[in-house]
Amino acid sequence: MDHYYWFALKSAPLVGNVTFLRLLSRFGTPERVLEASPQELSEVRGVSPQAATSIAGHDYAHQASSECEKVRALGVDVIDILSDRYPRLLMEIPDPPPYFYLKGALSGSETAVAMVGSRRASQYGLCTATRLARDLALQGVTVVSGMARGIDTAAHWGALKAGGRSVAVLGCGIDLVYPPENGALYQALAESGALISEFPMGTPPQAENFPRRNRIISALSRGVLVVEAGEASGSLITAHYALEQGREVFAVPGNVSVSGSRGVNGLIKEGAKLVERVEDILEELGLEPQANLPLPKPSSFELNPQEAELYALICQGALQIDDIIVQSALTASEVSATLLRLEMKGAIVQLPGKRFAVA
Repeated sequence: MDHYYWFALKSAPLVGNVTFLRLLSRFGTPERVLEASPQELSEVRGVSPQAATSIAGHDYAHQASSECEKVRALGVDVIDILSDRYPRLLMEIPDPPPYFYLKGALSGSETAVAMVGSRRASQYGLCTATRLARDLALQGVTVVSGMARGIDTAAHWGALKAGGRSVAVLGCGIDLVYPPENGALYQALAESGALISEFPMGTPPQAENFPRRNRIISALSRGVLVVEAGEASGSLITAHYALEQGREVFAVPGNVSVSGSRGVNGLIKEGAKLVERVEDILEELGLEPQANLPLPKPSSFELNPQEAELYALICQGALQIDDIIVQSALTASEVSATLLRLEMKGAIVQLPGKRFAVA
């Protein structure tokens, strides 16, 4: 029950992140905050008499005990702001979470770039996100995103499949997989990267949670890369947080005739760094390309007849595995095995939704 009183104080009505941290600064520990009188609590800046009464009279035992049990059952870590494992970059924002839940491992010294974009991404956006995430990973850069559909999912997989690290910041409790089809990605991130959430266990993925989690995505990163976004995209919220936090903002230019490109092209008009390749990001961040980690060059590979048939199909455009089965002369099991071989040869890449495209 290491964080019993942390959970207790956070569950008190009228206690947000800023108030929590002010109380922690004044009393030293959450336990002492909960032991304080309403008079002592109201002496803290920003704590109204109503909030002081609410905190002092808060019945927290059941909720805090339940949260401790859930944390133990799932085997997650809770990293509080007093811990040396708490990321220093996260402390720089105006309202850092007093603690967060963690599956996997965070490195306090890792260089990270966030990658965000449309949930309804085009083939161009998905392929670009996968390529840039892979190239960042090959340069030793951690890719941070939000595990949403579309660009986020492509970014995570691009980094992980290149043997790199990726971090997902969730807009729900860390015990939930959202979207549900990302179960395999959730597990891969827990094993080869990290998942973090500031929301209590069991918190559903409500719309208001995602703008809040976006500030953490940008805070953990040296810069934010927007790959594809319309004018009302939530990705623009992340970009604006990045600017407020003094982070770099990068953008991949999109087709001017497509509405889904207006947001990202607008960022470039406003001064975001235009990105075509990973070197554009490394240069802006002052990072030297690592020559000992060359990018893969899948332009030369030998294919057997089955591989050549599927490769020719995919060259015409990204296809879902069911479409490949229908259009080929192979069985479902033969298609799966052949696609795996093509991936291993670097000829194709798998995109979200069991879609495959030329690498």
